Amino acid sequence: MSTKILLCFDFGTKNIGIAVGQLFTGNVRPLNALKAQDGTPDWMQIEKLLKEWQPDYLVVGLPLNMDGSEQYLTSRVRKFARCLHDRFDIRVELQDERLSTVEARYCLFERGGYRALNKYSVDSHAAAIILQDWLEIN
Repeated sequence: MSTKILLCFDFGTKNIGIAVGQLFTGNVRPLNALKAQDGTPDWMQIEKLLKEWQPDYLVVGLPLNMDGSEQYLTSRVRKFARCLHDRFDIRVELQDERLSTVEARYCLFERGGYRALNKYSVDSHAAAIILQDWLEIN
């Protein structure tokens, strides 16, 4: 089995959470979140991340309503995922992200109370949860 590296993105209009993981070991860890301007990331920062980590493929959290239907942000996430693929020619997988932010907030609060609940750490911990979920089913 190869040691494939994966990067995961938790897309948001103001911040994009990021996590890195490895397929062979199943290890996942959050990275620093990136700023976005109304959903537009700094593509140079993403390119820098891709050069640094050299992922074999990318996972992007897909926001869905609890009943599985799409919401406003779903189409923007699909567009972001297409842009990642088109710009960098890397395979992109979408992963259901329902309740990942809730779980991230809970885990961070358990570890450090309200001080641990800043937006950047929540977004990147949510990305780590999304990636962990993806790894469990693949």
